[in-house]
Amino acid sequence: MARPNIETVHPEYYPPRARWFSPVFYFANAIRRRFWLDRIHLPRGMTFAGASASFVVPGLGVYIRGPRLWGVAALLGCGLLMLFYVVGFGYSAGNFAFGLLLSAHTISFVYYCSPLLQQENLRSRVVLTLLALVAIGLLIYLPIRNGMLQRRWLPLRDDGRVYVVQRQFPVAAIRRGDWIGYKLGSGSSSWDTGGGHGTVYVRSGMGFGPVLAMAGDRVTFSTNVFTVNGIQHPLLPHMPQSGEVAVPEKNWFVWPSYSISGAGNEDRISSIMLQLALVPEKDFVGKLSQRWLWRRQMTP
Repeated sequence: MARPNIETVHPEYYPPRARWFSPVFYFANAIRRRFWLDRIHLPRGMTFAGASASFVVPGLGVYIRGPRLWGVAALLGCGLLMLFYVVGFGYSAGNFAFGLLLSAHTISFVYYCSPLLQQENLRSRVVLTLLALVAIGLLIYLPIRNGMLQRRWLPLRDDGRVYVVQRQFPVAAIRRGDWIGYKLGSGSSSWDTGGGHGTVYVRSGMGFGPVLAMAGDRVTFSTNVFTVNGIQHPLLPHMPQSGEVAVPEKNWFVWPSYSISGAGNEDRISSIMLQLALVPEKDFVGKLSQRWLWRRQMTP
């Protein structure tokens, strides 16, 4: 017969439950054994796994070292800074949040390593803190940032606003009306306009604008409008008022809006702008995303 009044006793030899950050410790211990780092003895109150986890996860060093209330605050603060960086991607506020996150991460790691620094003088502590800042920045933050910029997303600034373009977008899926970012070429180029009208300078960098025509389309210019395959559109600044161009294979027609500056004959400027308007597919950088998180990206 069952005895319901018997209290359940948990033996003391039951191991504690694994914490949410335990996989980081398992990975760190495996690396330690692989490279014979287990022969290095750390001061009391420090472990190789704890130091590795604090080096990788921002704010975790304060959480492990304690007090736990400050640790939770450090983790939440680092999480908010990371969110601000992503939301403000490309803006000055986002870059500022990125710098604060790197600083908070370094302080958290140095705080966990405080038993190692207790016997050191002020100069040694400052040097070790700077070395930790450089190591965390080069090994963690720089690869993450470069991975975002080179493979995933790229912020482009146009008329004071920042637009995030998606880098891994199939070129074959680009259609008329899509806003794209593209390379303007390396170095600065110049053309002598002749007739004492000066020189037109074209700056290198990134271009940004809508695809007006695709490969095989014919673009015709007149006094007030230009047409793409017979469909009329308002004439854009510095467009020629006569002539026709056929978009070559593997090219788009994107009229530049801010890539040229200087003084010169208007016909010569229009001719140069027409050359810049033919964008090869190999110079494609990314397609404008309709939304960046919950923010709708409104084009000009």
